[in-house]
Amino acid sequence: MDAGGSGGGLFSVDPLERHAARGRGVITSMAAGNDVILLGTSKGWVIRYDFGVGDSQDLDFSGGRGGDQLVHRVFVDPRGSHCIVTVLHAAGAETYYIHAKWARPRVLSRLKGLVVNAVAWNRQQITEGSTKEVLLGTENGQLFEMAVDEVDKKEKHVKLLFELTELPEAIMGLQMETAALSNATRFYVMAVTPTRLYSFTGIGSLEIVFASYSDRAVHFMELPGEIPNSELHFFIKQRRAQHFAWLSGAGIYHGDLNFGAQHSSTNGDENFVENKGLLDYSKLGEVGEANKPRSFAVSDFHFLVLIGNKVKVVNRISQKIVEDLKFDHTPESSKGIIGLCSDATAGLFYAFDENSIFQVSVHDESRDMWQFYLDMKEYATALAYCRNPIQRDQVYLVQADAAFSTRDYYRAASFYAKVNYIKSFEEISLKFVMADELDALRTFLLRRLDNLTKDDKCQVTMISMWAVELYLDKINRLLLEDDTGKVDNVASETNKTEYESIVLEFRAFLSDCKDVLDEATTMDLLERHGRIDELVFFAGLKEHYEIVIHHYIQQGETRKVLEVLQRPNVPIDLQYKFAPDLIMLDAYETVESWMVTNKLNPMKLIPAMMRYASEPHAKNETHEVIKYLEFCVHNLHNEDPGVHNLLLSLYCKQEDESALVRFLQFKFGRGRPNGPEFFYDPKYALRLCLKEKKMRACIHIYSMMSMHEEAVALALQVDPELAMAEADKVEDDEDLRKKLWLMIAKHVIEQEKGVKRENIRRAIAFLKETDGLLKIEDILPFFPDFALIDDFKEAICSSLEDYNKQIEQLKQEMNDATHGADNIRSDISALAQRYTVIDRDEECGVCKRKILTTGGAPRLARGYTSIGPMAPFYVFPCGHAFHAQCLIGHVTRCTSETQAEYILEIQKKLSLLGEKATNDSSVTANDESITSMTPLDKLRSQLDDAIANECPFCGDLMIREISLPFVLPREAEEMTSWEIKPHVPQLGPQQLRYITVRRDSSARFLLSSPAAQPALTTEESSTAPDSRLTLLDEDDEAVAALSFTDLDAWSRIPCAALAPPCTTTRLMYRKLIQRTHHQHTPFECYRGTPSVLSLYIEGGTFRWAVYSRCRGKVHPVIGNDGPSADGFRRMTAGTKDSEVRVACSRGTCGRIPR
Repeated sequence: MDAGGSGGGLFSVDPLERHAARGRGVITSMAAGNDVILLGTSKGWVIRYDFGVGDSQDLDFSGGRGGDQLVHRVFVDPRGSHCIVTVLHAAGAETYYIHAKWARPRVLSRLKGLVVNAVAWNRQQITEGSTKEVLLGTENGQLFEMAVDEVDKKEKHVKLLFELTELPEAIMGLQMETAALSNATRFYVMAVTPTRLYSFTGIGSLEIVFASYSDRAVHFMELPGEIPNSELHFFIKQRRAQHFAWLSGAGIYHGDLNFGAQHSSTNGDENFVENKGLLDYSKLGEVGEANKPRSFAVSDFHFLVLIGNKVKVVNRISQKIVEDLKFDHTPESSKGIIGLCSDATAGLFYAFDENSIFQVSVHDESRDMWQFYLDMKEYATALAYCRNPIQRDQVYLVQADAAFSTRDYYRAASFYAKVNYIKSFEEISLKFVMADELDALRTFLLRRLDNLTKDDKCQVTMISMWAVELYLDKINRLLLEDDTGKVDNVASETNKTEYESIVLEFRAFLSDCKDVLDEATTMDLLERHGRIDELVFFAGLKEHYEIVIHHYIQQGETRKVLEVLQRPNVPIDLQYKFAPDLIMLDAYETVESWMVTNKLNPMKLIPAMMRYASEPHAKNETHEVIKYLEFCVHNLHNEDPGVHNLLLSLYCKQEDESALVRFLQFKFGRGRPNGPEFFYDPKYALRLCLKEKKMRACIHIYSMMSMHEEAVALALQVDPELAMAEADKVEDDEDLRKKLWLMIAKHVIEQEKGVKRENIRRAIAFLKETDGLLKIEDILPFFPDFALIDDFKEAICSSLEDYNKQIEQLKQEMNDATHGADNIRSDISALAQRYTVIDRDEECGVCKRKILTTGGAPRLARGYTSIGPMAPFYVFPCGHAFHAQCLIGHVTRCTSETQAEYILEIQKKLSLLGEKATNDSSVTANDESITSMTPLDKLRSQLDDAIANECPFCGDLMIREISLPFVLPREAEEMTSWEIKPHVPQLGPQQLRYITVRRDSSARFLLSSPAAQPALTTEESSTAPDSRLTLLDEDDEAVAALSFTDLDAWSRIPCAALAPPCTTTRLMYRKLIQRTHHQHTPFECYRGTPSVLSLYIEGGTFRWAVYSRCRGKVHPVIGNDGPSADGFRRMTAGTKDSEVRVACSRGTCGRIPR
């Protein structure tokens, strides 16, 4: 990689115009701005070159005067629009102004006789049409303000602002800069004479600024020596002056410009010049007094100095000559280069001789500035100008070597870490090793790590591991330097701060580099150096929590272990693995941690809890395992049998049995459908309670397992009251309950040891507690045989009275049953005599025929009682009546398929049995007739139940029909046949689709093409229409209207009279038959005889017909008053023609196939 950047010179010279003067004399002055060059000649001409548009213009400033008209100075603004020219002639001096758009210059009369040597433009405010404030410096040391507008074509004002009185000298150079403040403008003005540099600054207008110097001293810089062609230049970058240079007698005085700074000078003026310097002419070679620079120009980093006939390029920072520019002069040029100028806007420089112009171009002049700043030890600036890593490495290396030589090893390490190319990593590392500066080496490695990328994995890992070893070495050295002589790992007081600092730094390093360090090597280094704390810390960073937890357990630090386990990325299995050690170490903290940890499975913690439970505990000590199990059972609603069994076993080992009993009585599964009420093993619980002699718990378990006899027997050993409570729990088995109470009674009688009469009284009192379940006779066998009967007299009498009451109650119930049976017999006898009155005009609900109609289905009647010649029928309490046949058919159609098949099967059986059985004339209502019912009667009863259980119009059958569709799925084909599918025929520009007679749009006819099934549709209204016939088009818009005078008379309307005409290609006739298919009679149209369409209203009914003439006769062909299709065939029988001709309007006729 090239450290110096690209080769070649910084400046190049190219001839721009060889004969730029164009014979107007020799060039005397030159100015440039915005690719515009103006040349002043010795004959009073100014030649304008506009390279932006490729144009040139010769301007005569001689004013018609004869003799020499020397153009003394020419000035142009940065935009290239405004130009000021000073011309010297025999009569004196004239100053002119010319705009780029003008063809002729204008004399500035107020400046007549004044020689203008310098002009300063207001670069921030100048426009194409106005110069704004312009400063002019004259030969006699005066400063004028002038403003010119292009529209006015003359100066607006010319004001004298300032005059040098202390040392009157010609003003040779002038520059101005402005800075906008919040509500004003600050002006900065610099002016030079052959010996001095003046600076002016102030806020307001130029007039105010210079007026302020009437009562204060002017700030100036005076240098020894004198130069006749003194110049002042600003370097402009982005329309703002960056630095200045003054060509003085002592050298080139230069500096940076900071118009934002407000450093007060000793005389009160604000000094805006910084980093001032002087370039002595002696550094430019052998420059004598007669060979001082004649002109110069300023670039960003260089001066272009014209000395003699040569232009030298001098670096402004290092003040060294970097190159000499060579110009290719023409033979006519005798003086060589006579001047330099610059175009700040275009960033170009120009040189000129008497006839030619040369362009000096800048080529990346900042490319070597890093080296100049580096030589000056301005490292930060040098880095700013570096172009590639090699250059930056050189800057860093120089800084590092300088720091290393002064034994500032840490600073040297930081700079060496940034060197990547020109010096190897090994060479730098060995340099620190040889100097025995391991701390600086560690700093170098750490900084080098910061500069490496993720792609350098191998190098990053190696350097990181080396840094780990250096950290460990540093820590061990601090421990060995302990002044107290201790041998443990406690640093001395003097090194304690440094020790703690390096340990914290090492841990931070491990945390930052945990992903790049080799895990096994790092842990081995930490272990071999005895840094157990750091080993645990690193294991935690690498998520080797098992090592961390094991270390903390060995140290007995339970809380630290639990903090590690509570981390979200720690595997839950470690909780189970270390649970036995933790609970033995600190049961309280461990259990508290378990209770706040989610997703723990208590089943996997049982080994740890059993280990804790096996250890002896103080009597009043809180059992932490019981606390955790109770939390799982009551709060977490755990249902694992193992958890419940373990909690139960721990309860059994407690002296107090109350907690165990409460646990057994609590129904953990309540509220869950089909779920158990408890989750522990009752057999295991019973065995454990018996072993631990927890009798009350055993009683509860026996009762829960429905082993009531065992529960009562055990309860009698503990507490008879408890036995009575257990006996009362049996409610659904009266015998078992009595047996249990007998066990209790026997125990009570046998346990009483008092006086015999006292025992008997207690036994009688016990009977009362059973609420009548036990009688005196039940407990008598438990008394001894020698007991006196007198002692039981009262109880026996009470028992006999109870039996007497029960006998009387049974007698009453028997009487009530006998009375009920008599009532049933009466009702059965009354049923045979029940009747209803039927009106003779009563109609069947289905067929609408009279119920009392004679005849009927003989086959069906066989299954019913004969009622003369009338058909069998049903009458319902609601008043609806149906023929038996109609009711069966209706119910069969409307009920389910299974029920319909059942009804038809009964009908079939009735028909078969009806042929063999004899009809009974009457029905008796005694018990014998009920029991001796014939098979025919049973079938008829079944049929009655199936079809006449309820009225089909008032019962559930009608309610279910609400949800059925009007058209059943089996009627889909029938419904399709009723669809009307009109099709519009091609009837010409106006199509007639409907012929309608309507008051209410009731009668309607549709003419359509062959594709439509109904070619002609009628809809008859029950309301008689009026006498107006309306013809509608396809959009239902009326197109014609005809009136009838006599509704009862025939009104024949020829088709030709209709508007628009009917020119259909095919007609279809449809006659509606109730719930059957349609009949169609097609006929086609041909050209022939005209036809007539007849419409009339008769008796409130609309009628129509089409008539045709055939063989001299008029025949009705189609209509709702004409012959049927059979009539057509009969009408045409015997004729020779094979068709009946039918005509439409406009000469078309039709035929009907025979």
